[in-house]
Amino acid sequence: MPISSAFKLENGQPNRFGPIILGSEVNFCLYSPNAKSVRLILFEYKKSQKIAEQIADISLDPIQNRTGHAWHIQVDNLPKFVLYAYRIDGGPLITDPYSPELWSGNAWGQPNHTHSGQSRYYSPLSLVNRSTTFDWENIQSPHLSLRDLIIYELHIKGFTYDPSSHVDHPGTYLGFIQKIPYLKELGFNAIELLPIQEFNELTKCESSVLTKQKLLNYWGYSPTSFFAPMNRFASSGNPGAAAEELKLMVRECHRHGIEVILDVVFNHTDIQSHPTRFLDRNTYYLLDSENHDLNFSGCGNTFNCNHPLSIDLILSALRNWVSEFHVDGFRFDLASIMTRDTDGSPMENPPLIRAINADPILADTKLIAEPWDAAGLYHVGNFPAHEGRWAEWNGKFRDDVRKFIKGTEFTKGAFATRFCGSEDLYHAGRKPYHSINMITCHDGFSLNDLVSYQEKHNEGNAENNHDGTNCHDSWNCGAEGETDDIEIQNLRNHQIKNFMTALFLSQGVPLWRMGDEIRHTQKGNNNAWCQDNELSWFNWDKIETSHPLLQFLKTLISLRKENKLFRQAHFLSPQDIEWHGNWEEDDRIIALTLKDHENEEDFYIAFNASHLKKEIILPTPPQNRRWCTLVDSTQDSPNETLSEPLIIQPYSAIVLNAQPTL
Repeated sequence: MPISSAFKLENGQPNRFGPIILGSEVNFCLYSPNAKSVRLILFEYKKSQKIAEQIADISLDPIQNRTGHAWHIQVDNLPKFVLYAYRIDGGPLITDPYSPELWSGNAWGQPNHTHSGQSRYYSPLSLVNRSTTFDWENIQSPHLSLRDLIIYELHIKGFTYDPSSHVDHPGTYLGFIQKIPYLKELGFNAIELLPIQEFNELTKCESSVLTKQKLLNYWGYSPTSFFAPMNRFASSGNPGAAAEELKLMVRECHRHGIEVILDVVFNHTDIQSHPTRFLDRNTYYLLDSENHDLNFSGCGNTFNCNHPLSIDLILSALRNWVSEFHVDGFRFDLASIMTRDTDGSPMENPPLIRAINADPILADTKLIAEPWDAAGLYHVGNFPAHEGRWAEWNGKFRDDVRKFIKGTEFTKGAFATRFCGSEDLYHAGRKPYHSINMITCHDGFSLNDLVSYQEKHNEGNAENNHDGTNCHDSWNCGAEGETDDIEIQNLRNHQIKNFMTALFLSQGVPLWRMGDEIRHTQKGNNNAWCQDNELSWFNWDKIETSHPLLQFLKTLISLRKENKLFRQAHFLSPQDIEWHGNWEEDDRIIALTLKDHENEEDFYIAFNASHLKKEIILPTPPQNRRWCTLVDSTQDSPNETLSEPLIIQPYSAIVLNAQPTL
């Protein structure tokens, strides 16, 4: 196609990769060391037809438009929304890895056939948005201390897509905005979003053997772009809609005092659609001696995170999320891969981690590592080069608390250590709040299923139940799955409350999984990454029937917010905590008093993880005070009046507070 005479072309500059807006001009710059020919294909969006029409095919001159390994050109007089792609050596159209936005135009779960020259069922275009800047209305981030965070992990689509949500735009950024008051009422002050980097949900495109429903890459852990927000989470398919609506969502979260943390994926990419696969695999991926992908991610490839060009790409993406979208932090998926050298070996001082730590734009950003990878590199408590900035998903908290609460023998000591902030793990300049504590997360059983299933039931994933972990420390309380047995139902409810008490009153930062507060079930599926259906969606109709559990959750969150004893900036000393009971005996009882040195409002907390009632002698409260019950996991409305000796029920937790005598 000839170049339109309306475009003025200049050689351009290799100063920075990606599209750079220079007034009415845009400078395009692409890294492609092995290319013999590079073509820049420009498109114009036709709103009435909802398609992109090709308007120019520009061949870059290898003499005039190339400096070293950088190809560049400057174009003037472009439309407000500049859609473009590259063609390398006559291959398929690819996006720009530095493009701040992409456009696909297709609906969720459907192939996009939205532009000419398309050779694949999913082929987005890069987008430069030259429209006016977004109005943040002077709304600032809450800038909460890490130790004060109470995190709610959620999936943007799954949170509001179910018809029971009754929002105007289900499954979108705008739909989420209508549910912010729900999270605020519960007491959460931070959300952690499963991936919203543009991804290809069609990478898993088959049908479940059980339900015959189409399976998709629902979770989104296969990025097509490190920069661009997910198009199909916008309410419309228009160019720029995803960025605009995500900014609206972040602004409204901040207006309500809620911080936004993104779950980002830099450890691997989508094999079919990420442009780095076509630009230079040797630079961007870890390969073996036969040029095959190394698979430390468990997803078929591993990004070469500590190559200088990869570092530049990742840092540029992180800066873009912070400067353009005002996000407050990141949770790095399989972050141990980010500490591997260019040959795959572990590093003690990874350049990427040091670069993130030193970056001035990221200076106030919260950094959370998932400190392991699929190849066995386990960094819990030992994430390299943390410099006191990096918090970690504490997998040992999850494992040790699960074991104790279900009654596993000889786990008292491990539970006590986790409850007090995991000082055995977080030292050398780190604090209790560097431990992100969770009982459940998106990956694994829901909390309801943790107390309802002994084994995983992943047959619906079309992998013959071979996927998902077999190590989940669950206990079904006497029956596998749903049951009409009232005693088992009550026991499960008590166990859920025991887990909640342990999570929200432990030192460290609690992370809560979407839907656990309404006892959402995945029917025993512990790897629902491909289940875009009721198995994963939040059912808002269950709010009404979950009132007692929701009230219990609000009570615990209020306790945590109102009392710094539960979110200390330092590890507990012998003056801060008094342990009770016999540690020589494996009676599965933990009892302790947290000391309030300022107001003498001590807290007595006890867990009974055995099947027997236990008699407890309470410690003497501070002078002119009496013990009052705040939490009893076996009661919806605990009786404040106490008699001694106190009887603590099987599989239960209690919280008492020293209050003034009347």
